[in-house]
Amino acid sequence: MNKKRLLAAILSASMMLALAACGGGAASNPPAASNPPAASNPPAASNPPAASTPTGGDGEKMYIPVMAKGFQHQFWQAVKAGADAAAADLGVEIYFDGPGSETEIDKQVNMVKTEMAKNPKAMALAALSTDAVKEILEECAEKNIPVIGFDSGVPDDTSGAVKATAATNNEAAAAIAAEKFNENADLVAKMKAATSADPVVIGCISQDAVSASVTGRTTGFVNKMAEIAEGYQAGKVSIEGHSLWEKKVADPAIIIRVEISATTEATSVQTAATSLLGTKGLAAVFCSNEGAVTGFLAAVSDGEDLAEGGRYADLVVAGFDAGAAQKNAVRQGWFYGSVTQDPYSIGYNAVEMAVKAARGEAVSDVDTGAQWYNADNIDDEMIALLVYD
Repeated sequence: MNKKRLLAAILSASMMLALAACGGGAASNPPAASNPPAASNPPAASNPPAASTPTGGDGEKMYIPVMAKGFQHQFWQAVKAGADAAAADLGVEIYFDGPGSETEIDKQVNMVKTEMAKNPKAMALAALSTDAVKEILEECAEKNIPVIGFDSGVPDDTSGAVKATAATNNEAAAAIAAEKFNENADLVAKMKAATSADPVVIGCISQDAVSASVTGRTTGFVNKMAEIAEGYQAGKVSIEGHSLWEKKVADPAIIIRVEISATTEATSVQTAATSLLGTKGLAAVFCSNEGAVTGFLAAVSDGEDLAEGGRYADLVVAGFDAGAAQKNAVRQGWFYGSVTQDPYSIGYNAVEMAVKAARGEAVSDVDTGAQWYNADNIDDEMIALLVYD
């Protein structure tokens, strides 16, 4: 699919949805997801010749429902765009849908049941609740209808119906931020010059130590940052702040401090960020999701304290996900940059794997990648598609 036409379609869809929301509907926000620019593009092998168009065995196009956790938010519209592109490339028919809010578990269950009545050859599913769709998954297993998870997938499925998942590898994605920190000349100079008497602190703010996506990102950033720091201060890198990641050393020259907020509320994250900001020697901060970014920005006067001449102007900050406030911080240069998932690739790969599974081909989990964006590339065509409000 032509990328410019694709982007225009997404922007048009987003505008229509925004108008609908103004009339009384509320957009839902996804949870919030390697670096090469080509990650969002479908592989060349995904374009089969017309003669190989998949069918359901009766001469009709193969039918695959793609059931998301939401529909209105731009994140899900980008997932839909990728799914639509894969359907066009592979010659199959899909139906993409999701509830208006990610709290509407029963509504999603009913949507999935409706699609099951159409006897699909495969299904792609991002379940709001694995327990809620347990019976449906068991039915899929009995009828040999393969299910492909996408985004957060279908965690802890025991039916055997879920054959693979197309999702962001959160550890690998968050490691991108650490690698980008290692490209910042000022931060590298500080790490090289650090001493046990005057240690450099690199912070990581996370909303919780429970959810798989947030803990995965925390782990990915902390491990990669520690590996990089060891290259400058061998044996003098200490990981502190939370027992899940703690690896203390005596007399450290570089301290990686993990700050977990007491709750996921923005005010709680703000409190955690304020505590971190008071740490002597703080040189850089990574915020592991949009919620962490929101709380952090509140602690720095909505970003103004990061501006030139501001209280924390020398702080190197990176985020994860997107959102209007985070995008503004990136555009203003207050953030060094941020990592975003690749929802287009999530949708494309979900449909591609569903087709393969329906054909009886072996499938396995796919890392759909992530992208780094900063003030220089945030408005580039394909990045703009991935950084939702």
